[in-house]
Amino acid sequence: MIRLWIVLLVALSNLFSPTVVGLDNSTVPPFVNIGVLYSFNTSVGRIVKIAVEAAVHDINSDPSILGNTKLNLSLQEDSKYRGFLSIAEALQLMATHTVAIIGPQTSTTAHVISHIANELQVPLLSFSATDPTLSSLQFPFFIRTAFNDIFQMTAIADIVSHYGWREVIAVYGDDDHGRNGIGGLADKLAERRCKISFKAPMPPEATNEEITDVLVQVALAESRVIVLHTSTTWGPKVLSVAKSLGMMQNGYVWIATTFLTSFIDIDSPLSSDAMDNMQGVIALRMYIPDSKLKRAFFSRWTNLTSGKEGNGPLGLSTYGIFAYDTVYVLARALDTFFKQGNRITFSHDPKISEISGDSLHLDAVKIFNEGNQLRKSIYKVNMTGVTGPFSYKSDGNLANPAYEIINVIGTGTRKVGYWSNYSGLSIVPPETLYSKPPNRSIENQKLLTVFWPGETTQRPRGWVFPNNGKMLKIGVPKRVSYREFVSQVQSTDMFKGFCIDVFLSAVSLLPYAVPYKFVPYGDGQSNPSNTELVRLITAGVFDAAVGDITITTERTRMVDFTQPYIESGLVVVASVKKTDSNAWAFLTPFTPMMWTVTAIFFLLVGAVVWILEHRLNDDFRGPPKQQVATIL
Repeated sequence: MIRLWIVLLVALSNLFSPTVVGLDNSTVPPFVNIGVLYSFNTSVGRIVKIAVEAAVHDINSDPSILGNTKLNLSLQEDSKYRGFLSIAEALQLMATHTVAIIGPQTSTTAHVISHIANELQVPLLSFSATDPTLSSLQFPFFIRTAFNDIFQMTAIADIVSHYGWREVIAVYGDDDHGRNGIGGLADKLAERRCKISFKAPMPPEATNEEITDVLVQVALAESRVIVLHTSTTWGPKVLSVAKSLGMMQNGYVWIATTFLTSFIDIDSPLSSDAMDNMQGVIALRMYIPDSKLKRAFFSRWTNLTSGKEGNGPLGLSTYGIFAYDTVYVLARALDTFFKQGNRITFSHDPKISEISGDSLHLDAVKIFNEGNQLRKSIYKVNMTGVTGPFSYKSDGNLANPAYEIINVIGTGTRKVGYWSNYSGLSIVPPETLYSKPPNRSIENQKLLTVFWPGETTQRPRGWVFPNNGKMLKIGVPKRVSYREFVSQVQSTDMFKGFCIDVFLSAVSLLPYAVPYKFVPYGDGQSNPSNTELVRLITAGVFDAAVGDITITTERTRMVDFTQPYIESGLVVVASVKKTDSNAWAFLTPFTPMMWTVTAIFFLLVGAVVWILEHRLNDDFRGPPKQQVATIL
């Protein structure tokens, strides 16, 4: 099916591309075609375009990288950054003998185009398609030049575990990027004995009405820890709607992925209303260590964006920095590629030729014969760029992924710590810890004070009793004895007694409302079995039970008991009466008959002993008086 799509869309690409320019492969080419597929009409796209063009200019001006070979840049607008048109636009780039494509912007498009890249062996380098599933063996020609989202989700899971929360709600865009990212978060939370209690997907680019419908369901749920995983395009709208619904108040926790810091960095300074919508939010930002290259690039950014801010501010985000370094990674890989004696050649795809037919003109799109060698060269790049040390691990992910943990407060942001795959949470930059043995102990996981929604520094509990929760069914035994402990008020559904009073007092001490109802257990004619009542709790018939239920070993194996509030140990009960005490009081416990029987048995035992012993034992012989004394 995928091959058929390629055939049909390659035919469409011929309508867009007039002719194909051949390359002289006898020597190292004077130029190399590289393409950029991005939505340049978005805020992120405008940043990327400036950064990529700056990188190409710098590389072409530096003969130490590619010598006399220049990079020939082709910018292709990804108008919808998803779906059919994105495929056609990618084919336009590949029809110009492009050796590599930088992009696309979204993971959704990357999933589709990666199939074409595999077929034509054209490396696809992306710094914004961070979907973890793109790292699979299914897409060998997809190369991520930023951090895999699985590390971002690991950081969020560590934050959740650090503050002692056990359940979170995931709000995300219902596309490849959102679903697969949240799937990775669920796995990482499970490793820490936490979970996603409620998933709230939204349509990509959801409207305010659609966002409102989803957040109303979120507000009715139990957890108050919300992870927001969307895009810069419509993610801030979610926070705006949440603010209007009262979901940015005390008790809530919002953890946003990197989209929020990118939005803040690009559109900074934001209006006061925009900042009010995200007060107390925790967000992640891909960490770029401080260096001379970074400071120089930030200083240069003002000149690069001069006169290009017609559609709004163009602050520098991590997307721009990684876009700049992506071009350098490709250039250094090409330099190694040429030094190894490789040349750029293209050939027809025999698979397409076999199924194309005579009516389709597929000559424009060809296989990059040396694409696999270039792909290997990219993974071997080891350089220091604006983003810091840049190299790949054996699994295809960048080495030492790390994030800054940002707290939105007041009119700006505040850094409260870092997360790295090496040492976890810390309040010192990750690169200072790489020279030390990793320490992931609980005592070593630290963050600075966070200002939570509601302008409080007290750690939110993270949950409330759900507004849409069911009433607890409390089983109460209908006893016919000891009714002082528990009994049903005649002709009503109410119960009274000491056990009921204890239960009501405990419920009144809770800081939240607990809806419940008493459900009688038993026929009222005989005392019901408390063991059977406890078993019905495990069967789901009751949620709890209240009554004079004795704690036994058998019952503790089925349910948990509260602390005992009545002691009922074994005691000795005796009547109290006044008696006269005298020297013969020791005879009182036995009756005269008992004393007589005891004396007779005493003499009888002595006589038996004498009969058995006097023949052999000299002590039992002698005068009768002596023998009687011995018997006694």
